[in-house]
Amino acid sequence: MNRILKSFCRKKFIDATTIHTTELSRCLTKLDLTSLGVASTLGAGVYILIGTLARDVAGPGIVLSFLAAALASLLAGLCYAEFGARVPRVGSAYTFSYVAIGELCAFIIGWNLILEYIIAASSVARAWSSYLDSALLNDVIRNFTMFNMRRLDTSGVIATYPDFLAAFVTLLIVVSLCFGVKFTSLTNNVITALNVLVITFIIIFGGSFAQSKNWTDDFLPYGFSGVLAASASAFYAFVGFDIIAASVEESNSPSKDVPVATVLTIGENFKFFDL
Repeated sequence: MNRILKSFCRKKFIDATTIHTTELSRCLTKLDLTSLGVASTLGAGVYILIGTLARDVAGPGIVLSFLAAALASLLAGLCYAEFGARVPRVGSAYTFSYVAIGELCAFIIGWNLILEYIIAASSVARAWSSYLDSALLNDVIRNFTMFNMRRLDTSGVIATYPDFLAAFVTLLIVVSLCFGVKFTSLTNNVITALNVLVITFIIIFGGSFAQSKNWTDDFLPYGFSGVLAASASAFYAFVGFDIIAASVEESNSPSKDVPVATVLTIGENFKFFDL
């Protein structure tokens, strides 16, 4: 029994003399890491989450909700930044918990991370599939699948029809990753820049329809409780900055770039969300 408990609490040892040695290519700059973090967080939340929370939960007071969520995310981000600088190894929270707490905690966190990434990847692929099929193809692929494939009895747990376009998008991303981290980073930088430009256009264009009375007459239509309720959901919009810590071994200078990129990512997302 004592041996089992010791194995549960066994920690990963990293030699200080080789802690910065890696077989991976250190090619990611501070800009690349920041772009990677922004791309992981500034996604569906800015297009869907804000409108839903502002309409149904907090009203114009949503700006306070995102402020509270940003502060909470900053505290978590600083922890990731500290670990990323002190333990520059891939694995993110799995490696950090293995070094600081023990093997059992790392085992649980590691499998949770795998489940999290699988669900996140599948949900994003499904969203891409829905947008591409409906906007560009007028639901041709969806209608073809529903007409020719047998409906699956899943009791609402999973989709009733296979999504081939989502699978194709996932495979396309896998193929792009095979070209190396530098190519993937360059592609990500371009897509993130386009995303930021679109959001900037929405902010400028939407600002012309702003009404000052929303900030004075009915700023908290659902009360302060609505602001707190929206803060919990708004935190989801900042989730994703941990990808910076996961890329620490490919950073040119992890002790400097990872903390700066993490703070910049949270700050940039807060700016766009509140505007």
